Amino acid sequence: MTSRRRIALPAALVLSLSLIGPVAAPTVVLAQTSMEDPLDLRDARRVERMERVVRELRAIVFQGRDTGRPVVVQPAETDYRIEELNRRLTDLESVITRLNGQIETTNFELRQSRDQNAALEAQMSALNQKVAALEVFTGVPPATTGGSSGFSAPVSAPNTGGGGSPQADFERARGLMLSGNYDGAETAFESFVARHGAASLAPEAHYWLGKTLVVRGADAEAASAFIAAIRGWPTTPWAPDAVLELSRSLIALDRSSEACQTLAELSRRYASAAPSIQSRAAAARTQARCG
Repeated sequence: MTSRRRIALPAALVLSLSLIGPVAAPTVVLAQTSMEDPLDLRDARRVERMERVVRELRAIVFQGRDTGRPVVVQPAETDYRIEELNRRLTDLESVITRLNGQIETTNFELRQSRDQNAALEAQMSALNQKVAALEVFTGVPPATTGGSSGFSAPVSAPNTGGGGSPQADFERARGLMLSGNYDGAETAFESFVARHGAASLAPEAHYWLGKTLVVRGADAEAASAFIAAIRGWPTTPWAPDAVLELSRSLIALDRSSEACQTLAELSRRYASAAPSIQSRAAAARTQARCG
């Protein structure tokens, strides 16, 4: 009797479980709805980024295929960009260093050029002074005989005093000038024109006096001496140069209009002047801006 009860109880238990089975089913359903999603939001974003990268790569590959150009894919990470920027900065530093070296070299060459120019200017200034002194004899033919001496005339001993004959006093003054003693020559020629103003050598003495005054830079006195020399427009060999020197003295005195008139008379009265006189006259016309 007892054994039968033991067997019956399990059967009853099974029966009761089978009866309550439909009621327990909702509990199983609730357990399934509470399980986590295998792809969370972060993984979804990663997948989206990967898909975007794949699309970009496909676009690059297709573009390279269409254009025929090689496709170079470089990583876009921050480290690579920093490395690329560092490389560019290094290149820029190299370029700047090279440019600084070139600038220093250029500055050194400019300093050398300035020093050389200064030296050349000093040499040119010295040469101009020498030329100004030598121009006393430039373009002037030897004086004719019979009243005036040429460059080959014998040179008397330096002596600024007068008191002799007109020829002796003239030779003495010319000798001082040919020896480079322009101060002594100026005094001697002044003494000559004062003592022998009516002599035939007086016009030429005025001419050489004007030459000594040009060397000294006394342009007004030189112009007066040249005017006295060419009064009457003589036909002596030194006359064209005297007219030219008069025009140059007038230019130095800012009297360009009168200088141009003088140069016009030079061309009209001394058309057959020496080529050196004509070339210097052309330069004087340019300087005076003659029309």
